Amino acid sequence: MNRKEDGVFIIAEAGVNHNGSLDMAKRLAGAARDAGADAVKFQTFRAEAVISARAQKAGYQKQATGADESQLEMVRKLELSFDEHRALRQHCADTGILYLSTPFDLASADFLIDELDLPLIKLPSGEITNAPLLLRVARAGRPVILSTGMSTLGDIEEALGVLAFGYGGGDAPSRAAFREAWSDPKTRRGLQGKVTLLHCTTEYPAPFADVHLPVMELLEAAFGLPAGYSDHTPGIAVPIAAAARGAKVIEKHFTLDRTLPGPDHAASLEPDELAAMVRAIREVEQAMRPGLKVPAPAEAANARIARKSLVAARDIREGEAFSEDNLTAKRPAEGLSPMSYWDLLGRRAKRDYAADEGIGEDEILS
Repeated sequence: MNRKEDGVFIIAEAGVNHNGSLDMAKRLAGAARDAGADAVKFQTFRAEAVISARAQKAGYQKQATGADESQLEMVRKLELSFDEHRALRQHCADTGILYLSTPFDLASADFLIDELDLPLIKLPSGEITNAPLLLRVARAGRPVILSTGMSTLGDIEEALGVLAFGYGGGDAPSRAAFREAWSDPKTRRGLQGKVTLLHCTTEYPAPFADVHLPVMELLEAAFGLPAGYSDHTPGIAVPIAAAARGAKVIEKHFTLDRTLPGPDHAASLEPDELAAMVRAIREVEQAMRPGLKVPAPAEAANARIARKSLVAARDIREGEAFSEDNLTAKRPAEGLSPMSYWDLLGRRAKRDYAADEGIGEDEILS
């Protein structure tokens, strides 16, 4: 994640929005690059290794693609072969955007790690309890971005125990061994610099009231790991808010056209919306740079215009006492500050003043 230290690492989640077409996948990569994302992410899987013939579609999938076919039949249509992923990774390199892909089975994880040599692996919310997959990735030593949708803190702790065990070189995996790895400060420290957690609400689209964005910061506090946000809400407001709250990673689904057939298109951004999100996040990054509460250089010229100084509210004669009747504050800030208003009351003018003329400090009698 080459932007991790500089700012938000933005993943444009193409997922399966290529509809099984390598050409469309390449077009998605180009759109992500043009939008300014740091990475474009796809999904690598063998449908039969991931989904049983009895698996039903999720409610949002039935709504988007109908209920006649099974989940397996639907997902088969969205699969890219390993050869197509090889071509897609090369295309991303030629295009100038980082290729990432999420594995959903062990063979796909091995392919992404051993053959494509991906620098990091994104694991989705649905795999957070898939200990064999978590262990395979950790044993390869690859950094992990782990989504936590549908999870309790206990689920996340268990998953982190598996990763800590794998990164620590444990050789006799078991649930008890994973718990021990998590409870050992030494192996737990092995997660530092390797694991980023993503807060996520796994619904498409996710209702705003179910986002609970402060949980992102809770994850950082609870596990001592950097956190980000994987967004499924409509529009771009929530990922921008997550960036303002300190997200290290933002992931957002996008498509070339929301009206295309398929399970995820309807809940995805189109390219111009993705570009607007990236632009807004980069603007938020600039606004979030730390600083002292002192006037910014851009403000200096405006201070004289926007602030006021003490002026004569009407003509004042030499020797006349300043009073609430003849003294007021008006723009510009060229003389005494209105903070001195009460100090002048009762003192006498050293000369005549015309209405609106500024009061100078050296023109006042004691």
